[in-house]
This record gives sequence, structure tokens and C-alpha cells, in this order.
Amino acid sequence: MRMPFSKEQILKQEQSFIYAESASHPESEDSLILIDGVSFAYSVSGEGSSNVVALKNVSLKINKGSHIAILGRNGSGKSTLAKLINALEIPDQGKVIVFGHDTSDNSTLWSIRQACGMVFQNPDNQIVGTTVEEDIAFGPENLGIPSTEIRHRVDQSLLRVGLEQYAVKAPSQLSGGQKQKLAIAGILAMQPACIILDEATSMLDPKSAKDFLKLIKELQQEFSLTIIEITHDIENAILADYIYIMQQGEIFFSGTPREVFTRPDKVLAAGLDLPQHLYINYLFQKSFSHGALEILHEKYPNDIFTPEETVDSMFELNNIANPKMIAVSTAKYNSSNQTLISVDNLSYTYQKGTKFAVDALQEVSFQVNQGEMIAIVGHSGSGKSTLISHLNGLIVPQTGQVKIMNLNTRNKKDVREIRKFLGLLFQYPEHQLFENTVYEDIAFGPKQFGFSESVIEKNVKQAIDIVGLPQDILQRSPFELSGGQQRRVAIAGVLAMDCEIFVLDEPAAGLDPIGQQEILNYIMHLRELNKTVILVTHDMKLAARADRILVLNQGFVTAYDTAANIFSNQKLLTAAGLEVPPAYKFVSLINKKFSSAITGYTAEDVNYNLLKYLSNRRQPNA
Repeated sequence: MRMPFSKEQILKQEQSFIYAESASHPESEDSLILIDGVSFAYSVSGEGSSNVVALKNVSLKINKGSHIAILGRNGSGKSTLAKLINALEIPDQGKVIVFGHDTSDNSTLWSIRQACGMVFQNPDNQIVGTTVEEDIAFGPENLGIPSTEIRHRVDQSLLRVGLEQYAVKAPSQLSGGQKQKLAIAGILAMQPACIILDEATSMLDPKSAKDFLKLIKELQQEFSLTIIEITHDIENAILADYIYIMQQGEIFFSGTPREVFTRPDKVLAAGLDLPQHLYINYLFQKSFSHGALEILHEKYPNDIFTPEETVDSMFELNNIANPKMIAVSTAKYNSSNQTLISVDNLSYTYQKGTKFAVDALQEVSFQVNQGEMIAIVGHSGSGKSTLISHLNGLIVPQTGQVKIMNLNTRNKKDVREIRKFLGLLFQYPEHQLFENTVYEDIAFGPKQFGFSESVIEKNVKQAIDIVGLPQDILQRSPFELSGGQQRRVAIAGVLAMDCEIFVLDEPAAGLDPIGQQEILNYIMHLRELNKTVILVTHDMKLAARADRILVLNQGFVTAYDTAANIFSNQKLLTAAGLEVPPAYKFVSLINKKFSSAITGYTAEDVNYNLLKYLSNRRQPNA
């Protein structure tokens, strides 16, 4: 029996059906989208509950054919704004005009949604077809597009997102990243005049994300496609024509990328990141006296923005005055030679022996020692999630074996013991919540393994302290919490089991920079406790912090080495759909200008290593 459609799936049907009513896109003379004095609040049920204000007096204009990036912390109102543009929600106050039509006018609803295609953050919410190509064809079919043209659009969309070999597969057979590509392909096949992207690349590997954004820019230039991109990826936002930064439901700051990112204090005050080369420059400048900075600004009256401009100004500043060293935490984490995880010749095929067979893992072998942090990286569909599902016995090996602390996942009796030692946090961990109260949800795992009430209470309180939640939240329903709070509760539920091994699958995906830093802090806290951490991630900055990185490519392990060796192998990275961290790219410009040989994968590391190099060079015996 088919499950009911989600709100996003219904929207997808509406967006396709309504195209059939008009052969051309309506256009306004001057602007595509106008938002004027808009306010909106979500109603909350229950006595004493007050509405949650999402937007307050927001006004902005989006010209046809432009690429707009909307930035802001989680809960700042970005996604609500997107829903208002697509008429999924109607403003409480003010007006939203799309193609000259007011979204509050029901008679124009179809015309508005006709031209705006929306890609949501969670791709599962908008998949409606039984196969990949059926899902992509769904929209064009309901537009009344001729069959030959539908076939062409489906094939083109498959090629554009790199899913051509999965055309007849069921969407359920795809990885999270591949499902995101499918959702994007479905919108592209309908050829809308405007595409709204709500964190649409958050689950994609670096190469896929880069290729998709390149495609979007090409479509923008070729067809005057309007792009509204909601993102936390600052490196993507640089490509936009104009940026709006939101804070607590209001427009906090706006301008071109150059105008926005050359005001670092303002961007950071909004809880956001800077492009890594500009953040390195920001940290570097903090090491100099105010007088030296004034001289620099006289020599560089214009804003410093590009990597080349940035490194030139850093070199000039160093010539003006000597920087002072800034202390940086260089915490060391202990690991031992005791092997906790041993994977030997592991292979796994979904729907083995059928025409739908997918080889997810092929002859995978590696070991993890106690206290290590291991990052698992690879392109979307490379087998990452399948691999970690083997680690706690959710999937039993078809060939090969997996041992956790000398317990074998092939043995059912061992699996229960393994799950006491190994905690697994999936993508979208907030979807793992199900109990009536936060306390019951966090305590669920420890209860299942027979912990005493006193130990459970102690572990729960320790867990919420680690994730930064107040004690009074424990008796609230987890479903009344914000998305960020729900994710913290889910993480606390794993921490409360006090495992020896923690496996985290994209725990920071879709979070703002402060949320990502919080996840990193949780991981570092686990390392201080000498726990073993396995991290699946597309974030190369995060992967660079691991002791070793395991690279998967089409189900095979193509490398298992340190970050230095992985990121210095461009051929390996290209084949696996990966890229070096942005800060690492900037290092080559620094080294060329300063005649240095420093390295680093984060802005903090690069700045520290550069200052150390300059300090050593000033020493008499250097």
C-alpha cells in the first residue's frame, strides 16, 4: 500500500500539472520577485503556546536572470522565505509578488508555481516515482510534453546530474547524495524560469556540488534562469550576484559578494563563515597593531576580495610591521595499537542476482585502532553508508567479515554486544527521535542495554551537558523543539550509551557554521575521553582533522592514509570526486608570495603556521 504523499511531493505534482494550463511563462517588466514588508509566524498548538515568528518586515527584490544567495543561521527564516516565494505559505503581513502575481491571490497560485521549481534539503520528501527515470519524467508528463521530448529531457537531466547509469533503479536503492541529485534532475526536466535551492548541495560530494553549481550558472546565462540559493556554503555564495544575510527573521545585511565578505566583523556577527582566504586574512590582520592596519588601508583603499588581492595585502602588511604570534590550541589525542575494528575483504551487493543488482562494496579491508578518529570520504553512492551499516550489524556481510572488539557481526549473539560498544548516528539524526519526552528519548538506548536507573540518569545529564542543552528541556516533547535542538537530542541519545566507538554519518550536514563547530566540539570531546570516532563526511575541512582518511570509490577502498598524503594526491582526489579544503588551496599562493613551505587545512592552521614561519625567519639564527 502506497504511503500518503508529503507536502513537498504534493507540491511537485502541482508544479507539474499547472504547466499544462499555460504554454508560456508570465513575466513582469522589471523584476521577477518582489517581497514587500513581509511578516510571517507559525502557529503553535496547546494552551499558553505563542506563535513562532519566522519573518519580520522583510523586503527584497530579485531581478530576472539573477543568482541570489540567502545566508543565515538555522532558524533565521531562510526556508520560510523560500516557501513564501513558492506560495507554500502566505504572508501574515505584506506582499509577495512573483511574475507580477500576488501569492495571496488563489487564482494566480498555479501561475506562480508554474515558473518556480523548488529543491528541498531532504530529497526523500519529493520523490514520487518508482524508478529514477519515472521520477524525472513525472513533471514533464503532466505538462503534456510530447513523449520524444520527455525522453530527451529525462536523458539530459540524468547526464547533467551524473545518474545516467541508475535510470531504471528504484530511488530507494540510491544513496542520500544520489537522491539529492534525483530531486535536482526532476526540477531541471521541467525547465522552470526560477529554481529555488534549499541547501540542495548539502548531501553532495565536493565534485558533484561543484559540477551542479557550474551547471546552474550555465543555465542562468543561457536561459536567463533565476536562481535563489539558500545555503551555508560560503564558497558557493561567492558565485552569487547578490547576497542577503538573515538574522532572527530580518534582513541583517545585503550586498554583492565583494560588499558582504569584505565586512568580516559583520558576517561573523551573524554567526556565519567567511571564504577561507578572507578568514585567513582576517586572522592574520588581528596579529598586527592598529597603526599598521591603518597604513595598509591607505595603500589598499579598495576592498580586498580575491585570493590574489588577499595574499598581496598580507605580504604588504608583513613588510609594514612584525606580527605577534597568537597562541593556538595544539591538543594531542592518544591512540593505541589495539585494533577495535577489523574489516576484511568485505563485499556487498543490493538485490544480488537480479537485474537491479548494485555492487555497493567490493573487497573492502581496513583496521581502526582504539582512540583513532577516522574519516570516510568518497563520491555520492561510493558505499559509505553501506559500510558503516555493517559496523553494528544492521547489514550482515555477504562475503568477508567485520569484527568489532573481536566480536563478529555474522554472529547474532555478538551483534547485541557490539551495539553496546558502538553507537551509530545516521544522516538526519533528528529523524531517530520517537519518545514522549527528551529524557525518555536520550535514555532509550541505555535502558535497552540494561543500565541501572542511577547510571541512566547520570549518562543523560552528562550527554545534554556535552551538547549544550539545559536541564529543563528533559521533560519537553522532542517534537516541540527546533531542528537544531532535535539534532542535539539525537546526538545526546548516542552519547548517553557511553560507547567505546562512535560512528557519525554526516552529522553536520545542513547546519550553519556555529552548528558545525558545535558538532566538531562534540567530536573533540569524545577524543579527549579517548573514544574512537568514525566520521562519514563530505566536508574536507572536517575530514582533515582525522588521524587517517579512508577513501571509497565505487565501492572500493582506493586509499587509507593521513590527510597530508591524501590531499597531496590530486589524481586520487579527482577520481573519487573530492577536493582539497579551500584553505589548503590558498596555501600555494601564500607559499609563492612569502617564499615559504607552510601547510594547513583550516584557516586557523594556515594562519598559525604562517605566523610561526615569519617569527622563525625574524630570529637571528633563522
